[in-house]
Amino acid sequence: MLTEERYAAILKRLNEKKAVSVLELTELLNSSESTIRRDLSALHRMGKLNKVHGGATSVDGVYQMTEDKTSVRHSLHVDEKNRIAQCAASLVHKNDFVFLDAGTTTERMIEYLTEKNAIYVTNGIVHARKLAEKGLEAYILSGKVKAVTEALVGTEAVHSLQRYRFSIGFFGTNGMGIRDGFSTPDIEEARVKTEAIRRCNKRYVLADPSKYNQLFSVIFADLSQAAIITTSLPDKQIRSHTTVIETDLGKETAL
Repeated sequence: MLTEERYAAILKRLNEKKAVSVLELTELLNSSESTIRRDLSALHRMGKLNKVHGGATSVDGVYQMTEDKTSVRHSLHVDEKNRIAQCAASLVHKNDFVFLDAGTTTERMIEYLTEKNAIYVTNGIVHARKLAEKGLEAYILSGKVKAVTEALVGTEAVHSLQRYRFSIGFFGTNGMGIRDGFSTPDIEEARVKTEAIRRCNKRYVLADPSKYNQLFSVIFADLSQAAIITTSLPDKQIRSHTTVIETDLGKETAL
């Protein structure tokens, strides 16, 4: 295959997936790793893609592999998170069995929760304490402590979830997009989110507009697997993929 043909094939795949690995491209193009790495370097210099460790990402999507500490994220987009949290809390009703994912926006939900005839399960350490302090019936998963997000993650947390079937669940996300769905930088945390989403009858992802077009290294769900609660949506095309509740519009747009 000629160099220009490889370039075209790499960019085509990036346009489809937003992120590709060197290994994936070697198999796709039947080329050596050294050849693919040279191609990625050349395309990076041309401004056609972003070269990252182990692969490349599209220039029109923001790809990240790390996240800020909870203490930092608490101070970001405070007004939007409060409006989203208040809307989400209003969806909890009598006799609901609720899963509350770790995260700063889901944590804000607790302030607005009023339904005491419901049971709450969470993998958030701070969430569990705040739920209990508010007099709500709360349970916490077992698992490994992730200090950055103050969450319980890992195999033990996934096994804990397998005992439950929730009527409704609320989730945080680091990034979301039409092609890549919902993503997070941590594999173990993604496994917990994926398993919990599977075990909820109703699923809501709480995401302020800054999360849109952000791509992290692990996808935990497609857009179609959960409704989105946000203040306003930068890309209205998302509505054709899932149900969206925009708090600033005061309405729900469904598929």
